[in-house]
Amino acid sequence: MRSALICVCLLLAAPLMGAEAVFYRALNLNGSALTIGGHAWESAAGAKDVKVSGKTFENQKVLLKPPTDTARTQMIRSSVWGSKVDVELGNVPSGEFQVFLYVWEDNNNERFDLLVNERVVMAGFESGTAGMWKKLGPWPCESVGGKIKVSAHAASHGAANLSGLEIWSGGAAVPKLAKMPFVETPTADQIAFFEAKIRPVLVEHCDKCHSAKSEKIKGGLLLDSRAGVVKGGDTGPTLTPGDPAASLIIQALRHTSEDLAMPPKKMLPAQVIADFEAWVRMGAPDPRTENTVAAVQAKSTIDWSKARDWWSFRPLAAPHLPAVQNAQWPVNDIDHFVLAKLEAAKLKPAAAADKPALIRRATYDLTGLPPTPEEVAAFIADSSPQAFAHVIDRLLDSPRYGERWGRHWLDVVRYADTAGDNSDYPIPQMHRYRDWVIAAFNRDLPYDEFVRDQIAGDLRGGANDEERYQRTLATGYIANSRRFGSRVEDYPQHLTIEDTIDNLGRSFLGLTVNCARCHDHKFDPITTQDYYALYGIFHSTRYPWPGIELDKKQRDLVPLVPVDKIAEAEAARAAREKEQARLDKAAKSLKEEMKQAAPDKKKALEASLAAAEKAAKDFARRPLPFEYAYAVAEAKKREDVAVQQKGDPAKPGDTVRRHFLTVFGGAELPANSQTSGREQLAGWILAKENPLPARVMANRIWQHHFGRGIVPTPNDFGKQGKPATHPELLDYLAVQFRARGWSVKAMHRLIMLSRTYQLGTARDEDAVAHDPTNELLAGFPRLRLDAESIRDTLLTLGGNLDLTPAGAHPFPPQSEWNFTQHNAFKAVYETNRRSVYLMTQRIQRHPYLAIFDGADPSASTPARPTSTTPLQALYLLNDPFVHEQSRRFAERLRSFSSDDTARIQRAYELLFARAAQADEIAAGKAFLANAARQLREDGMSAAQIDTESQHAYVRALFRLNEFVYLD
Repeated sequence: MRSALICVCLLLAAPLMGAEAVFYRALNLNGSALTIGGHAWESAAGAKDVKVSGKTFENQKVLLKPPTDTARTQMIRSSVWGSKVDVELGNVPSGEFQVFLYVWEDNNNERFDLLVNERVVMAGFESGTAGMWKKLGPWPCESVGGKIKVSAHAASHGAANLSGLEIWSGGAAVPKLAKMPFVETPTADQIAFFEAKIRPVLVEHCDKCHSAKSEKIKGGLLLDSRAGVVKGGDTGPTLTPGDPAASLIIQALRHTSEDLAMPPKKMLPAQVIADFEAWVRMGAPDPRTENTVAAVQAKSTIDWSKARDWWSFRPLAAPHLPAVQNAQWPVNDIDHFVLAKLEAAKLKPAAAADKPALIRRATYDLTGLPPTPEEVAAFIADSSPQAFAHVIDRLLDSPRYGERWGRHWLDVVRYADTAGDNSDYPIPQMHRYRDWVIAAFNRDLPYDEFVRDQIAGDLRGGANDEERYQRTLATGYIANSRRFGSRVEDYPQHLTIEDTIDNLGRSFLGLTVNCARCHDHKFDPITTQDYYALYGIFHSTRYPWPGIELDKKQRDLVPLVPVDKIAEAEAARAAREKEQARLDKAAKSLKEEMKQAAPDKKKALEASLAAAEKAAKDFARRPLPFEYAYAVAEAKKREDVAVQQKGDPAKPGDTVRRHFLTVFGGAELPANSQTSGREQLAGWILAKENPLPARVMANRIWQHHFGRGIVPTPNDFGKQGKPATHPELLDYLAVQFRARGWSVKAMHRLIMLSRTYQLGTARDEDAVAHDPTNELLAGFPRLRLDAESIRDTLLTLGGNLDLTPAGAHPFPPQSEWNFTQHNAFKAVYETNRRSVYLMTQRIQRHPYLAIFDGADPSASTPARPTSTTPLQALYLLNDPFVHEQSRRFAERLRSFSSDDTARIQRAYELLFARAAQADEIAAGKAFLANAARQLREDGMSAAQIDTESQHAYVRALFRLNEFVYLD
């Protein structure tokens, strides 16, 4: 089908002394001569000194939006089209010229560049939806060698069509055509005509859908007031005074198009339509004075004062410590808030957890691994009041801590090692962002710095090169935004930016900002203008290109070199790409030559081709002398953007200054700012006046200690989220978080040293009956190990957990990338390293993580679900990995002792961090004896019997609830 139809009207000019430019020449590129705006247009087919390249197309049935005069409509709808269209005018005098373009679309939106004299005057123009047209320009230029060339360049699969060329001379203003205005003060006769012929029809046939009383105003068009008629609707002006043919309302009444027919079911009588035509010719006199446009706007306007009173938007303030009856129970402030709620519900807290359960809980909590029997014994033996504090400090100092808590953050930011496009191209450098997150948690990087680095680390510099590199790597957070489709020139960048804004809102603010992409947020005080203000910031940011089906090579990555070496690094990269292109072209030429070669010459050519292909492949595998980061940078063009009406880039509205959410003050980027605004955005997010970052992150920390946040919807603190169970406690934690220098480790200590955290899981009958979901925390919630902890524990028990740095994944070299949507990248790389280092694909979950509720890498995972499925039980019973780890664990037990009792005791210490009870030892011995009897009957030797019975016993222990649950 025909794609973008661009009516290009060139206004080219020679020097002038007057105050206005002078009409020089006009061409209809695929039509006959005609008159437009009082000026004669030539047919390009016979015009002198004109060259046009492209195919011809005409469709005079397409309804233009907005309508225009008959002659101009005829010219626009007859075009020259192609992925590359050139119009060259010769014999043009020297001097100044101006170029205007009329652009329209007969089908689906297309994106292309527009050029004058080979200079891009508009990059990435969106043609819009069917029927849309716009007048673009003026673009000043001069003739080059007596010529002016106008071009449109679209993607290879796209099309751009040029319809007309209009030439004016001089650099002064082009005179505007006089237009009939709307009648301001109707005469008595005009009022009588309106009241008799127009108002009754509008009331009877239009008010239901196009009045302030409408349940939903169709097309954004109000016809119940003069103000509404003058303003028009979503598709443009309602009418053009004095010109019925150019008036949308007349075309709608005539049922010119099925999509634009009013009333929709039945056309009005011809006389009624004629009355409306006469009314338009008069200038649309309308005596109605009520401004329903203003009334509707006022009705839909957000009451910002009321909006800021939402609980999560209120300023942070330290709450008063609540009084409690049992004043001896609390050991820190957290306990006061929890106990006050319990006492109000007439409930009592559970007894404290025993030491083995507590250290097992804390060790998994902070490291995701089980405690060793020696660590458990040392804790039990330490009777000092600081015993548990020492355990916490030891765990926080462990490198395993960052691996555990870094994984929590990676869930939120939907980390993946692949791009997410149709072919899911791998990103070999992405692991460096993952490693940065882990290191940030290990060194307790203050959370405010953690946020700033991820949003704008590349703009923050550093005390030395290494600090600058690390901050650059942190922006992998933005770079990791999802990619879509397979196209290149018209890649849907607006979807990638939406993914960025969506995750930024959920991760740092706990708000669903992306819900305002197509319209104002339905529930929270976030406007479409707010969304596109943030959009402009990321539109002004250069994202790296990961490779995609139609453009397989990475580009726009950031070199990790000293500042004074950046230009040198970029030059080396460009030279490498040039040499690679030369080698590839040489191999391709030989391949084409072979197709035409005579049989006697093919053998020699085959050898040459093999050598050429080897040279190209070897060169592609040669590493650069510096590393690249998959990170973002400032875009060459940094600018505000237009609102995309209904979320469609083809429907631009008003341009919006880059700013922060209005509900938090709406701070704006200065008009003269030369930056993207990312550094300012980080500052706005972390401003003292914004309570959300502290509340949201304090809630996340609490969530991962107790299995559920104080706000059960960690990514949604808006009206669709669930309310806080302990709002005062949340504010206390948020205030403490800020006061303690945004230290996450300080928050761990505060929470874990509370009596609340150290409670046992056994609640009394009243608590279970009155608070079945344990929202009031009468006892510690029993938690199941997550997928990573289960796998890492199996490796630990088998003695083969590899704790060395993980590094990069073994992706195939980029020179071999040939992934398509029908042959997408898919891989699972086996490793004995911790599960946080497993290669994570965006569109295909790791098979193990999918079984045990791992994070969804295609979207933010604020809280993992906990399912219980037959597949999980079968995995622990039959999977080869589990069998291998159980075999290795059994060998550890056999090496530990030859005595079954000692083996069973050791198994319980390693698996459950406690001593086995007498009945458990008896049950274990009975299991081993029964297994040995059956194996003996199968004819096994004594040595085999001991090995296999221990192996079977270990597999049975792996399937106990206690193995995967924390008390």
